[in-house]
Amino acid sequence: MKRLLAGIACLALCVGAYAQGTVNFSNTPSTVGGSGAPVFDIDGTTALEGTAYLAQLYGGVDAGSLQPWGDALGFRTGAGAGFFNTTGVDSSRAIGTVAPGAVATIVVKAWEAAGGTSFEAAQAGGFKYGESAPITVTTGGAGSPPSLPANLVGLTSFSLVPEPSTYALLALGAAAMFLRRRK
Repeated sequence: MKRLLAGIACLALCVGAYAQGTVNFSNTPSTVGGSGAPVFDIDGTTALEGTAYLAQLYGGVDAGSLQPWGDALGFRTGAGAGFFNTTGVDSSRAIGTVAPGAVATIVVKAWEAAGGTSFEAAQAGGFKYGESAPITVTTGGAGSPPSLPANLVGLTSFSLVPEPSTYALLALGAAAMFLRRRK
């Protein structure tokens, strides 16, 4: 009997050690409030659409400890453009470095899927990318039974930025126009 109780106690401690705070990876109006937090292309008005773009949740205990959690998602199409496509997938994300009920810093990063399967690859490859302003969220998963994943209340819309070579061409064109005017 003592062995059985000791085993149960050990199992309970082990499971508790793996507890993680959870959030709902969604940017729809019902989860973030207001009109949601759609993600836009570089023009700031065209909502990202389909699998040509990906979004991923980054989280940690503070802004210096952010890392990706869960799979990257494509975007909805049509009237749902700009919102992550969570159809048929579990949108909850466990943040392994944050305890249930603790405060997490969250950033959403988006990029052109042609740039690769990660934000960092797309950024290094010169593809369009962007990220949200950081927000803090008190994670779900605390209590017994565990609380629901926290919504990303406070998440705001953001736009992708063009690849760096686009800025270089823009600067070169402006310089050429300036020099032409001076003659």
